[in-house]
Amino acid sequence: MKSASHFKAGIVAMAACAALGAHADIVTDWNIVAGQTIVEAKIGTPPANRVMAIVQTAVRDALDDPRLHGAIGPAGARQTAQEAAVAAANRAALVKLLPQQEAAIAAPYQAAIDKLPDGPARAAGIAAGEQAATRVLAQRAGDANLGAERYRPHTTAGAYVPTAAVAAPLWSQRKPWLMASAAQFRPVAPPALDGATWARDYNEVKAFGARNSTQRSAEQTDVARFWEYSLPPIYHGVLRSVALAPGRSVAQNAQFFAAASQAMDDALIAVLEAKYHYGFWRPATAIRNGDIDGNDATAPDATWLPLIDAPLHPEYPSAHSILAGALRTLLRAEFGSGPMPELVTSSPSAKGATRRWSSVESFVQEVGNARIWEGIHYRTSTEVGTAMGRQIGALAATQLAGAALPAHDTAQLSAAAGEARPAQ
Repeated sequence: MKSASHFKAGIVAMAACAALGAHADIVTDWNIVAGQTIVEAKIGTPPANRVMAIVQTAVRDALDDPRLHGAIGPAGARQTAQEAAVAAANRAALVKLLPQQEAAIAAPYQAAIDKLPDGPARAAGIAAGEQAATRVLAQRAGDANLGAERYRPHTTAGAYVPTAAVAAPLWSQRKPWLMASAAQFRPVAPPALDGATWARDYNEVKAFGARNSTQRSAEQTDVARFWEYSLPPIYHGVLRSVALAPGRSVAQNAQFFAAASQAMDDALIAVLEAKYHYGFWRPATAIRNGDIDGNDATAPDATWLPLIDAPLHPEYPSAHSILAGALRTLLRAEFGSGPMPELVTSSPSAKGATRRWSSVESFVQEVGNARIWEGIHYRTSTEVGTAMGRQIGALAATQLAGAALPAHDTAQLSAAAGEARPAQ
């Protein structure tokens, strides 16, 4: 009888093989496979986004390999080489980063390779994919050597504090893909506790984010549950709304996924740097201690609980909002002032429900609102996170062929690009 782990690997492999036959674009199909593989590996959101950035960068670099152009021969051979390169780049990167998922990765890879005609084009593609993955992995090897975790909880001698380990306190020590440093876009400090902005933020999340809230609507609760999920597939579903639009090329989508994945990885580096720099309290802590913040407009509630459990890192700024903000700039750069496809994605934390947005601005606004309705973020934190993400997205947008931001965004793109360094 097969073990549970073998059974799970088989399920993932079957789903991945099905994905490879679902669309016409090999880059987009393998993006689904990579996302499923990462989810099955059960790693946290920051590590998951790092894996996706490495994989998508390897795919882009593989398709840029000179062996896949000109000299490869007729169009049919070129397509064979491209498909082999994308499959090989995904397999080589995923197996190295997630070795426990090797069996699940092997099935879709073999299925993809077996349907390609044997010969020089397939061999050239496999070599290009494997070598691109090896290069990108070597460039990111320092990510694994961040040193020992030394986070010290804020406390006084003898006072109890919860003993659960905090999440990713060293993440900001990684080398960014696009930013000059993890602190390049560090925001100003959170609102002063004795001010009107703090009182506004406090009372909004207290009312709408409580587990037993009577002010949060059923629709708002559904939105909150939807965005409880944070692993790459929920955002890459939005990206695939664009990648599957008519008339896009394999190379264009490879470039788009790589830019977006690097932006999201950098966004998490930046947001965790800011979170641990400021160490700002979550609503569950603040609201139970509203009598000690020096603000008469923040009444305490010693029994208050958020709708969802808060992540184990400081509150400010919002990580979901920085991710959405980064994608917002990239999507606007990709389409300029032209029409944008409807944005669509699904969420496991909402039992597979699908949500749709007719504009990128409504998508970004929903992400920010959700974090308040979940009871884990303040309004200012979502606004600041979005603004940070827009700056990081502007760096990534310089990688897109023909990027065309609307006029009111071009100054931000130019300013951010001036501080950028080439992607590694």
